[in-house]
Amino acid sequence: MRYLITGAAGFLGAPLANRLIQAGHRVVGLDDLSTGDPERLSSEVHLVRGDVNDRPKLWSLLQDVDCVYHLAARVIVPESVLYPSEYNQVNVGGTVSLMEAMRDVGVRRVVFVSSGTIYGNQRTQPLRESCRPNPRSPYAVSKLSAEYYIRSIGDLWGIETVCLRVFNAYGPGQRMPPTNAPVIPYCIRQALDHGTIVVHGEGKQTRDYVYIDDVVDAMAAASSMPDINRLIINVGSGKETSVNDIIKRVVEITHAKPEIVMNKTHDSGPARMCADLGLAKRKLGFSPKVSLAEGLKRTIESDPRFRKK
Repeated sequence: MRYLITGAAGFLGAPLANRLIQAGHRVVGLDDLSTGDPERLSSEVHLVRGDVNDRPKLWSLLQDVDCVYHLAARVIVPESVLYPSEYNQVNVGGTVSLMEAMRDVGVRRVVFVSSGTIYGNQRTQPLRESCRPNPRSPYAVSKLSAEYYIRSIGDLWGIETVCLRVFNAYGPGQRMPPTNAPVIPYCIRQALDHGTIVVHGEGKQTRDYVYIDDVVDAMAAASSMPDINRLIINVGSGKETSVNDIIKRVVEITHAKPEIVMNKTHDSGPARMCADLGLAKRKLGFSPKVSLAEGLKRTIESDPRFRKK
């Protein structure tokens, strides 16, 4: 098969592209390289630098494509609070531009990588896809809006659509923005640099941390499985882990002694998040293979600072 991956040089896009190449498929990648790293891609991936809102470029790249993976997005939640218009332009506008180009060219399936942040605070856990969304940030709103656009446009124009709500993915090569870094790479960096780990809230809030290889398994399956048109499917580990437990595990693996500071006045987001994987198991044959202990070990051991110890 021939695939187009938007956001192909990103944390999720690059390993997906490499997996598809290894399986013998042809892959074209589109990425504006604002955050992506082309060095992570196989030389067999045809990477084009460009914007997902560039429709003429999309038309040319979509020729003879069997399926599109749409991962291009702005993804930093606090940043979205400051720049909601940019997040709407890229995450929503870019999605609509892509769907219009797919319609024009005749591509008939898209796998959209959405986010578990769409759920926000919920009374019951684990979170099923039938939960009413409760987005708490412009980022989450943009992802939910993109889901609605993809499914409605797909229905109108005969395009098969699958939306994967990925929870807290982690693993080697995860981007570290200067501020508001994801919990796991932040804790690893601070531990290896003998720095201070600041815990927002009391550290009891839980998230569903899923290793990058497991996410790629789910994404790869979604392009070819039958009877999944219009479905929204959770992708996670099916387990919830507190921030305090992440810190404890990172410290144990690194043998570091970072100072831990509690910032209890900070809004730490939803109290609990855990994905129900029933639909993923039934429709994608998905079952996470990498435990948190093993995933953290692999991630830490891949860090050059750890290897120098």
